[in-house]
Amino acid sequence: MFGTAEMRAIFDDAALVGRYVETERALARAQARCGVIPREAAIAIDRAGREFTIDFDRLRRETEIVGYPILPLVHQLAEAAGEAAGGFVHWGATTQDIMDTANVLQVRAALELVERDLATLAGILAGLARKHRDTPMAGRTHLQQALPITFGYKAAIWLAGIERHRERLSQLRPRVLVGEFSGAAGTLASVGAGGLEMQRLFCEELGLDQPAITWHVARDGLAETVALLGLITGSLAKIATDVMLMMATEFGEVSEPFVPGRGASSTMPQKRNPISSELILAAAKAVRQHVATMLDGMIHDFERATGPWHLEWIALPESFLLTGSALANANFMLGGLVVHEQRMRGNLDITGGLIVAEAVMMAAAPKLGRQHAHDVVYDACRQAIEGGGRLADILAGRPEVVAALGSREAIERCCDPANYLGLAGEMVDRVLGQAPARLPAA
Repeated sequence: MFGTAEMRAIFDDAALVGRYVETERALARAQARCGVIPREAAIAIDRAGREFTIDFDRLRRETEIVGYPILPLVHQLAEAAGEAAGGFVHWGATTQDIMDTANVLQVRAALELVERDLATLAGILAGLARKHRDTPMAGRTHLQQALPITFGYKAAIWLAGIERHRERLSQLRPRVLVGEFSGAAGTLASVGAGGLEMQRLFCEELGLDQPAITWHVARDGLAETVALLGLITGSLAKIATDVMLMMATEFGEVSEPFVPGRGASSTMPQKRNPISSELILAAAKAVRQHVATMLDGMIHDFERATGPWHLEWIALPESFLLTGSALANANFMLGGLVVHEQRMRGNLDITGGLIVAEAVMMAAAPKLGRQHAHDVVYDACRQAIEGGGRLADILAGRPEVVAALGSREAIERCCDPANYLGLAGEMVDRVLGQAPARLPAA
């Protein structure tokens, strides 16, 4: 429930260790290109990294002793590369160089999944916004009916947030997708002259950018990544919250897709619970906690931290797993969302026109003055609330209102919620028009 197979494949133990090996292989190739290690050694290391079978039991035992997995892994890779080449494995590197770079490779792959799923979600929301551009429903503030809106307007607000996240993701990449090869204290003292060129080639081998300076203890890039996931899941949770409330029996305005048995109760056969929305909300709450963890983890001491770095080992993979789950659930739920237009219209009418009291006030204000118009309509609303009846009928019994609006028919028009949608439709068009190349055609 809290991950997808694709995202798990990026962050499981075998994949992570595989990234460590990939990083060691790239380092050997780069160093051979610089002439720092023999070309034959690099070929042997690269071949061994592709072909050898990692002894995970041994790796676990030695990692528990050392406290980090790289030295135990280097032992195995060096043995697989042979005596002559094995001595050149991990040349001039430090454990964090390999682990940081491997994490960045994971982040790159994971962000591709996030980007793909955001694009899918944007397309779904664009479709809902277009289809329901003019579908009237009650807008609510403080859980009370406020003014009429359209469901397309609501969907376009959701869409605009997702589009901003897609923009943030593209802006994030250059700051995060950088390699790390700097040596024990980050100064590349172990390789000396030519170290920056070696670093450049190392990053080039992995398709990463070269950092301007060591980031062993500057963790803002990875913290920003998880913060973005927090923003994405926060937006998804807002959507899920709206859908859950709109699914309430008393609202009944939308339904999650019907799948036999999904959302069923163990005791109440009639139940159809908003399971996807609930899972999205739970995932978002968990990611939010990881955002705080990553921010805490930025506080490193001196040139190598005594503990904060380890927080990333928990927060980074879990945040991506939870985000992947939230996106998958959002795409499933919104892709098959059932919109009950008649119920939306029915809910608009349950107050007998009170939801458009502002419309009457603003229409009468030019003749009566705004404050007097407000007082007259306010009094009519109180009468409708206390005694029942339609607001239009009560207003029609007040000559000054009829005179201000011109006729009984004009009062009826003002009291029809469908006639007081403001610029909702135009706003939908603006959102859909801002990224025409990225959204599906109508």
